[in-house]
Amino acid sequence: MTGSPTTHAPRVGVLGAGAWGTALAQMLASDGRDVLLWARRPELAAEINACRANTRYLAGVELASTIHATGDIGQVSDCAILLLVTPAQHLAETLGSMPAYPRDLILCNKGIEAHSGRLMAQVAADAAPLSEVAVLSGPTFAHEVAAGLPTAVTLACGGGEEQWERLRNAIARPSFRPYYSDDVIGAEIGGAVKNVLAIACGVVEGLDLGQNARAALIARGYAEMLRLGDAMGASRATLAGLCGLGDLVLTCTSTSSRNFSLGAALGQGRSPQELLTHRHTVAEGAHTAPVLVALARKLAIDLPIADAVSRLLEGAPARAIVSELLARPLRAEGPSA
Repeated sequence: MTGSPTTHAPRVGVLGAGAWGTALAQMLASDGRDVLLWARRPELAAEINACRANTRYLAGVELASTIHATGDIGQVSDCAILLLVTPAQHLAETLGSMPAYPRDLILCNKGIEAHSGRLMAQVAADAAPLSEVAVLSGPTFAHEVAAGLPTAVTLACGGGEEQWERLRNAIARPSFRPYYSDDVIGAEIGGAVKNVLAIACGVVEGLDLGQNARAALIARGYAEMLRLGDAMGASRATLAGLCGLGDLVLTCTSTSSRNFSLGAALGQGRSPQELLTHRHTVAEGAHTAPVLVALARKLAIDLPIADAVSRLLEGAPARAIVSELLARPLRAEGPSA
């Protein structure tokens, strides 16, 4: 696949200037390379360029001088490699606003399109059929990546090893280590499901149910992840790796997780409408939970934790939902249970 003319280092752009997109731009610029960063709001692009800061989404980080922000999506359209970090529900719209061009698209958002049930790779393939799609996923808190702390991720390449060869050196840095996979579906399922499970673990925190309960929820949530992966053709080895179990453990055990924090607030009795209306960051698990419930029905599988989170987001009382989960029939342990 060919792209716009490049030197030895292909031109890289990042679409989305929230915390994660800005952190990825900072990581990519850490070796002195130029990085284009597109922000939906022109005033945010102006702040990044003038002040070397993104105070709304990544406060306290001095951004590299080689990050060039823009509010004009056309300015990044000729990049050979684009990292997509826009909210999952806006991916199709974002790609549809760009000229068609053969390029590598690395999906860094974690979710499922709510109105269609499509995974992000399918959304990207439909919206940008000339491009090859990869998925970057794993345990990645934005502030740690921006600070240059050690991070390892899965890079699942729909274009196989040939695409991996193009992308690995473009995104790898001494403190940011990608591992190759060809299991795009597995990488996507891990990233999407863990957000929903993080909300559930936050509820456990908010209700002060203890560490035992949270550990059990992580284990049973992982069984749900495997169950969905089996039904959709993902590899269990992928889900046992960075983009599945690794991301699940991180997101379900820290208040730095937006989804965990949302769940904790729900457990403390705050209303979903209040919490989701006034957030300036996106907790993708809130969009994903009802989609997982619909997928479970379609695939004839049981995802009780995802179903519980979906009902919580509809306004069901947290303690009543937990009581229902504890009252489920006793059975053998395992992904099929």
